[in-house]
Amino acid sequence: MRPPSLVAGVGAVRGVPADAVLELLEQTLDDAGLSVRSLTALATVDAKANEPGLISAAGRLGVPLRTYPAETLCAVDVPHPSDRVRALVGTPSVAEAAALSEAARSGSEGVELVVPKAKSGGSADTGSTGGAAGAARSPVLATVAVARRGTGSGPPPSADFPGGGGTRDAGTRMSAETTMDEPTRSVDEPRQDTHDLRHHGDAEVRGVGAELTDLAVNVRTGTPPAWLRSRIAESLDTLAAYPDGGPARRAVAERHGMPEEGVLLTAGAAEAFVLLARALGAAEPVVVHPQFTEPEAALRDAGHAVRRVLLRAEDGFRLDPGNPDRDIPESADLVVIGNPTNPTSVLHPEETLRALARPGRSLIVDEAFIDAVPGERASLVPALASGTLPGRVLVLRSLTKTWGLAGLRIGYVLSDPDTVRLLAAQQPLWPVSAPALVAARACCEQRALAEAEAAARQIAEDRAHLLGGLAEFGGSGLSCVTPPEGPFLLVHHPEAARIREELRTLGYALRRGDTFPGLDPEWLRVAVRGPEITEGLLAALGKVL
Repeated sequence: MRPPSLVAGVGAVRGVPADAVLELLEQTLDDAGLSVRSLTALATVDAKANEPGLISAAGRLGVPLRTYPAETLCAVDVPHPSDRVRALVGTPSVAEAAALSEAARSGSEGVELVVPKAKSGGSADTGSTGGAAGAARSPVLATVAVARRGTGSGPPPSADFPGGGGTRDAGTRMSAETTMDEPTRSVDEPRQDTHDLRHHGDAEVRGVGAELTDLAVNVRTGTPPAWLRSRIAESLDTLAAYPDGGPARRAVAERHGMPEEGVLLTAGAAEAFVLLARALGAAEPVVVHPQFTEPEAALRDAGHAVRRVLLRAEDGFRLDPGNPDRDIPESADLVVIGNPTNPTSVLHPEETLRALARPGRSLIVDEAFIDAVPGERASLVPALASGTLPGRVLVLRSLTKTWGLAGLRIGYVLSDPDTVRLLAAQQPLWPVSAPALVAARACCEQRALAEAEAAARQIAEDRAHLLGGLAEFGGSGLSCVTPPEGPFLLVHHPEAARIREELRTLGYALRRGDTFPGLDPEWLRVAVRGPEITEGLLAALGKVL
């Protein structure tokens, strides 16, 4: 059974810190015996639509921030009105009115204010201090109220509410699983989300006047190698013929020990996400974040209401190794996870991923960067090839990162033959070009596999060099997610947004982190490069810090 849909109304002073909002929300829900797994949205008054603290709080929770006109909120009957608040913002209680308005947004019946207005310290009316006792109170920075959607919207009640018959999860933190959109949301309705799911690293280096050292895109430098360029160039003589994917498909199948019918060639991994979103039915799809945002974007575009599971920084952005399914609903019938994960550089153990596979569920593992891991350690492909995994399992691979083929667009899906046929039915005729097919065959040859393995080992050395250099700035508040396993690092600093902009002026482009659900502007992704580029970056970073 799905948890009920909770919404939180938030009122706040100008400049409220996101941490203050999150702390108040966490304490309020915890005191009420409620789980943040049910929180689906934050709501406030229009006047607070651009408040950075509220935007950041919603982003860190992975839920939309929705706003309502003051006149709309003023018409809502609230249990704790305040004349002072009415005079300031035009409604007697922003938190309670916004929570009730958002809960009733789909026209549902039975909307309920589960938690009345709670405040962060002080008195709700800071104009009346109450003498010495009032002077000791801290000022109110934010107020929150929590409402439950009625029977006409969202999933049914569960153990989080009185009479539900269960117990709450006391260990759940504010960045646990949240819902992006309630199941009844129309796919045509404008979506309010603080994360730009269509922003990717290439945007960091486009349209700039100065030449930038690209540390925002994770394509290996010095690629494609000369021998691969030559093979692709030779294929141009065959452009008059329609492409034949058979030889490339057989080469990929042989490389992975899969049947040919279990291989689908695609125009990069991005196309594969569109195909699976269209072809695979799912009542409750889940995307494990932070990760590459195209899977969720594709699912949304196909009309799915996506549930986000946000892994926590304090856990190293890792699933619980003892209980990988802790944060993933048992009812999730489609789960997407990256390995190693972009942008965290986390490599989930194979046994952890195996535990996510089950009958009735489609498990999609994005292994776009696995060939940058020596020995392709933790890949799920051997288990997939053995046929021992329950349910439907799909592994996505890309040839664009290691081989520098982002402009050619070539990748593939490995799965069972029935699933491959479902996905293939969504493709047009001749979906992969002849040069891309030649590249796929070439990259599966033993020579290429040996080169990729050597490159993976070199990346590990270069990453260690970069990690060691960044550690020198630990005193400034800079830290990295460790241990990293991908060709990039996820870096945290309270002033990451400023650092990124100032590094651009010094000639270095880094990937912003706040477009990834589960991250905020305090995060940056840095691609691993050779020692010379790394030393230049470290010198520039020293100037900035």
